Amino acid sequence: MADFEKENSDAQLKNKNTKDKNGADTAYSELSELSMRLKALTVFRALCADPVVSALASFPDADADGRLSRLVSIAAALYESGTNDISEYLKRKVFGDENVYIKSEWKGGALPEIYECAKNELQSLDLAAAVSPETLRRMLSEGQRSVPLPSWKSAPRGARLIEKGYFERVRDIERCGYGIYSVYRMFSLDKDGNVSPVENPDPVRLSELVGYEREKKIIIDNTKALISGKPAANVLLTGDAGTGKSSTVKAVVNELYSNGLRLIEIRKEQLSGLPAVIDSLNSNPLKFIIFIDDLSFAKNDDNFSALKAVLEGSVFARSQNVAIYATSNRRHLVRETFSDRQGDDVHVRDTMQETVSLSERFGIQVTFSRPDKNTYLTIVKNLAEARGMTFDEASLFEEAERFALSRSSRSARAARQFVDSLESSAKNP
Repeated sequence: MADFEKENSDAQLKNKNTKDKNGADTAYSELSELSMRLKALTVFRALCADPVVSALASFPDADADGRLSRLVSIAAALYESGTNDISEYLKRKVFGDENVYIKSEWKGGALPEIYECAKNELQSLDLAAAVSPETLRRMLSEGQRSVPLPSWKSAPRGARLIEKGYFERVRDIERCGYGIYSVYRMFSLDKDGNVSPVENPDPVRLSELVGYEREKKIIIDNTKALISGKPAANVLLTGDAGTGKSSTVKAVVNELYSNGLRLIEIRKEQLSGLPAVIDSLNSNPLKFIIFIDDLSFAKNDDNFSALKAVLEGSVFARSQNVAIYATSNRRHLVRETFSDRQGDDVHVRDTMQETVSLSERFGIQVTFSRPDKNTYLTIVKNLAEARGMTFDEASLFEEAERFALSRSSRSARAARQFVDSLESSAKNP
């Protein structure tokens, strides 16, 4: 009996070893083919530097410790990007890739060889998106497999989600765009003047902005004209602080993002780089708002001339897919004193005309005035209702008015701050 049990145990161990070996051989064969396909990426060559793609491409060639390190690095890259799904990760990378195929399609159509190359590579990336951690574990040593290892989700084999999704976006390129602009909706310029995505943009929606219906309609109509390819004006939003000028611009972008609209925010001290940014956007299928917040200039500010030249009068042709939206608490943008008006300049009138000329170069000027008491209280009430707060209206209005008076200001910003204070203290009047 003991001999029988020993023989049975040996047989089971042998079967297990055979199964493990067959599984490892199958995994090695699949990953070796995938490795060659990823190393041969041409249209999507930039993805070879991605940590997940690089780890998969080099996995079969590594020794035991190297394979373990690559499995862990794949999981780490996924987790750090905010996902546990390798398919979603690769889809994001592929959709955000700016390559010769997508550019050629927008300009009139890619050559047949480039199309076939892109199609084959998308299928390769779909194979990568279906790689499970279990597949990689089969190629680890027995001791390595026995320790706790990170895991992730993957696409079903043969689903071809990346290929289908990519070509759908190509067919709708004017709304989806390509490269980094296809992944994010709002951007800014970094210290080197490069366009960088805003990972967590302000999510404000137009429905949250109470009042100023006429002003918002002007901005929305002009933005829709930009999106549809019709002539659109540069817009200057002026008025009192806290009235929602900046929020309105961001809310319009959030509402119309799916129609192919993006926003790039530029600080005043970066205006010298504005022509280069606009020039880089001219051939892009998307529409862009260049957003300059809280704009004003001191006398003899070099940035004044830079913006003036871009708005009108420079050697650059007016871009049909770009409009400049600026906000300011000052209508004339250039700070001046009474001494400026009384100065010793021989041509004082010409100097004064120069200081107001910048405002006049915006085709549309919209003024956001400070709300009266009734409008302010209406904003407070609507914000409280939108957040599901229960309240006695008389008590709410009394506290809201007291809050505004303590700051010597009735504004949309003050209304939001008041409602925020109620919500954070869980104090509903």
